[in-house]
Amino acid sequence: MQYVSTRGSAPALDFEGVTLAGLASDGGLYVPAEWPRFSPDEIRAMRGLAYPDLAARIMAPFVAGSLTEDELLALTHKVYGDFGHAAVTPLVQLDAQHWLLELFHGPTLAFKDVALQLLGRLFETFLARRDQRLTIVGATSGDTGSAAIQAVAGLERVEIFMLHPKGRVSDVQRRQMTTVRAPNVHNLAIEGSFDDAQAHVKRMFTDSDVIHTLNLGAVNSINWARLMAQVVYYFASALQLGAPERTVAYSVPTGNFGDVFAGYVAAKMGLPIERLIVATNINDILHRALSAGDYSADGVTPTITPSMDIQVSSNFERLLFDAGGRDGAAMAEQMRAFEASKAMQLTNAQAQGASALFTSARADQVETARALQWAYRAAGQVIDPHTGVGLHAARALADAGTVPAGVPLVTLATAHPAKFPDAVERAVGMRPALPARVGDLFGREESFVEIAGDYAATRDYVLGHAGNA
Repeated sequence: MQYVSTRGSAPALDFEGVTLAGLASDGGLYVPAEWPRFSPDEIRAMRGLAYPDLAARIMAPFVAGSLTEDELLALTHKVYGDFGHAAVTPLVQLDAQHWLLELFHGPTLAFKDVALQLLGRLFETFLARRDQRLTIVGATSGDTGSAAIQAVAGLERVEIFMLHPKGRVSDVQRRQMTTVRAPNVHNLAIEGSFDDAQAHVKRMFTDSDVIHTLNLGAVNSINWARLMAQVVYYFASALQLGAPERTVAYSVPTGNFGDVFAGYVAAKMGLPIERLIVATNINDILHRALSAGDYSADGVTPTITPSMDIQVSSNFERLLFDAGGRDGAAMAEQMRAFEASKAMQLTNAQAQGASALFTSARADQVETARALQWAYRAAGQVIDPHTGVGLHAARALADAGTVPAGVPLVTLATAHPAKFPDAVERAVGMRPALPARVGDLFGREESFVEIAGDYAATRDYVLGHAGNA
């Protein structure tokens, strides 16, 4: 399997290459040169597979040439045998049409674990093969950071610098990062928003002073390997609900667009997906882009769903590239203009290509709280506010007939409610407890460094503290 950049001028790489590279050298994101596709019979044959076996079956075409089937299967069994639920990503029914897909049974209680636990093992495998070290620089709006740190803490060949926006992640999210005491882990709290942190990270990958000094890698969903692993739970849930004979729709709480783009990949691979609902909070650039073609940033407003307080969604570029005809030169020019002005209109081809599968909805904080209340009172389920955004969108679009009544509608439950106890308690009147395996989180000592919000401060800190500089 070969991978190409969305911006057209970076060299094509194999799976091992894109896993270690993260961002393409031309500033683009890697995607497969062509989408592998399963027939209905092949999908039907996946029914009943345990999650690790299904994961190896789904991911095999993407890793071809870099891992053997036996190597991949050994990795998936090692990774997914350590989750807090035997099903790894269990389905929970809310009513006749609505379901939750619980993605928070990994070590840091968020959907990022499903992919990042695998990515850590892939780094270990490929770096040992090459006898290399890797410096990971990442940005987090909350959950990616803790999941990435958990995945690589203590690894000999990997060092990680994780940026989070100071004061804009929950206490649980922050502590899950800053209480990990491993010599290869560096936590940086920067002034500004997640978008600022993400911009610093992307800039480092094209900064000649940095890339000539450090072997950089990425754990954000700009890394294809992470996104690939997220495709699996779409297949797992759809198979349980009747695929391939029955279509399934999904509502996805969306910030950086990686999780919902994984659903798009699943559809490209042959999974019968009725609709993908992009659910946003009031920082609704993606809702505006998909409903009106207007991809224009207008500032970030902090909310009770901090992981979605984003205006620049990196993975949206992957959709625009694929849906718009895979013209790398045109994509590069379009993104250069957006990076300069923070405003962009989707082309007709991009808008039409996206509308074939995607729709969108936004939820304000009152609507989000009402979704938490409905889940608790109607189905006895306590959900986190990000999941609440997704559930609000799912119920609104089902009521509007956008998703037909006979189609199961699955909301991705992206985080354990105990990661956002204040918001949950305000909505439903009870405070969710942390699972026993992380119950001592608030008794652990924190360690992090506060730095200014400008790029130079980030770059200088990483260059000054990286062990392989």
